[in-house]
Amino acid sequence: MVLNRKCRGGFLDIFTNTTTVLYVWLFSLTLGHAHVYIVDDYEGLGRRFDGIGGLSGGGATSKLLVNYAEPQRSQILDYLFKPQFAASLQILKVEIGGDSQSTDGTESSHMHESWDENYQRGYEWWLMREAKKRNPDIKLYGLPWTFPGWLGGKTANPYSNPYRTADYIVRWVLGARTHYGLSIDYIGIWNERAYNTKYIKVLRASLDKNNLSNVTVVAADGSWGISGDILKDQTLAQAVGVIGVHYPGTVTTNASLQTNKTLWSSEDYSTFNDNVGAGCWGRILNQNYVNGFMTSTISWNLIASYYNALPFGRDGLMTAVQPWSGHYVVESPIWVTAHTSQFTKTGWHYLPHGHGVGALQGGGSYVSWLCPQRRHFTMVLETMSHNHSLCIRPALPGYNVQPQRATFSLKGSMRNITKLHVWYSKLGFKDAETVLFKELNPIQVENGVFSIDLAVDTIHTLTTWTKGQKGSYPTPPPPAPFTLPYKDDFESYAEFNEAFNFAPQVGVWEVRRTNDRHHGNVNRQVILHQPCDWCTNRIPINIGGNYKWTNLLQQIDVFVPSVNGTDGVFLAQHVSRGGCSSDKAKGIFFFIFPDSRAFVLSTDPSIITIIIIVTLCP
Repeated sequence: MVLNRKCRGGFLDIFTNTTTVLYVWLFSLTLGHAHVYIVDDYEGLGRRFDGIGGLSGGGATSKLLVNYAEPQRSQILDYLFKPQFAASLQILKVEIGGDSQSTDGTESSHMHESWDENYQRGYEWWLMREAKKRNPDIKLYGLPWTFPGWLGGKTANPYSNPYRTADYIVRWVLGARTHYGLSIDYIGIWNERAYNTKYIKVLRASLDKNNLSNVTVVAADGSWGISGDILKDQTLAQAVGVIGVHYPGTVTTNASLQTNKTLWSSEDYSTFNDNVGAGCWGRILNQNYVNGFMTSTISWNLIASYYNALPFGRDGLMTAVQPWSGHYVVESPIWVTAHTSQFTKTGWHYLPHGHGVGALQGGGSYVSWLCPQRRHFTMVLETMSHNHSLCIRPALPGYNVQPQRATFSLKGSMRNITKLHVWYSKLGFKDAETVLFKELNPIQVENGVFSIDLAVDTIHTLTTWTKGQKGSYPTPPPPAPFTLPYKDDFESYAEFNEAFNFAPQVGVWEVRRTNDRHHGNVNRQVILHQPCDWCTNRIPINIGGNYKWTNLLQQIDVFVPSVNGTDGVFLAQHVSRGGCSSDKAKGIFFFIFPDSRAFVLSTDPSIITIIIIVTLCP
């Protein structure tokens, strides 16, 4: 019996005689009727793999990381970016700061005003350089959540003048290259807000005009809706390189597939980073391709490095919230990431569905890759149960997973593999033990066939790659409360830096020089006009420390300039919340209004509930 199937370079025999067929059939019987999965590249390859990523921003999610002392700061960065060490991330996505609240804080724009271009602001430049220092091949992706007010003018709409907004984004890309030697690979439109097809086309043209044709446009960092517009508009189709969606639930749409565009889950996960969060991450890393043909999945967020009282606490791949103590935690999603990222590279290809990619018969999924030369092969299998892999969104339909034995038959370019290295994780729940990224004995492959027993809530990586490593450093310092007394006179910072341990929620604070003989540097709120917001707060507020402090004495020197000065300032304690609802916070707010010579004590920043008002006599 001879079956011929066409492949690249000619024809290959799948089965050359009845003896081979009989062997495969008898082998499956000896394994207790284990299902046999065919793995081959006879019919070509699947889509190009674009990498696993993490997202810093959206907003200010890496704020506390910056002021960790060494060696802890470098250790954290190694866990995130160093190849063959831990997460070994392949994409770093960052917020293009726009001077407004974008989830956990504000990030500073490189242009507060049209005449104010400055690339010393913010910390995403630093983070991108640190990532590139560790992995020169990492891809960089920028996306705005908000825009400075001058771009929207009276409309508060950044698309009101698409040429001006496109120029603003192009300047950010050029600034990255000119000031930091960073080449941006991908650029987005506007995070989870309406897209504008004219703006997308203008942005593409502006990038090309500035010799940035290498920068790929990702659209539109929201839903699949742009797919229909791409199908109807050839110019738009030429402008968009990647369709990026958020929280797709591992599924795509017919329209998006019809575009023949690269498909990404350009923001996903956003789940508390315990073992359930790790199960969520492991499931979607595989199933975003199995079910949705998405070739990249990017975690919001990269690292939970913002105060715990802010929204979405610990929704990162790891946790670093105590720069004052040096304590950090390498959470289980880091090692789930490593199962794929340490044994693949961007530019590898998935195998076709049904030939190395698919659902496991007993529940779960498997995904396979080949390197471009087809010399290295990697497969990741996950068996995450429903209740142990729930993501924050969207809702997950019910399904069952059971222990199973899976048998794989390697053919084509993989037919001569005789051994596969094995890395294993088992997520434990209740009193069960958790095993993370443990190297097991290799699997021997006989005549292209091997079997593996799969328990529930496990991840296995099977690979010809020999360079995996569970990297480690000495145990970091123990956690400790925010140290009191605490004082900062801002004299140690370079101008335009952000002060450590402060987390602006509305407005932007920068260290600025003054001519005041008592205060050389000050921490100044610099935004004069309402930005094009992602969430609409109007009351500038900058938080720090611990909102649970009691019996606290605070002291601050405040200067209100005569030009562009505010009408009042406040000092607060026990502030209950930040983020997009910071204007609804409760606490103790002490206001000073210099011009009216008044003092107000309120329980909220909007002065809705007033405890007392005192007006001084002239």
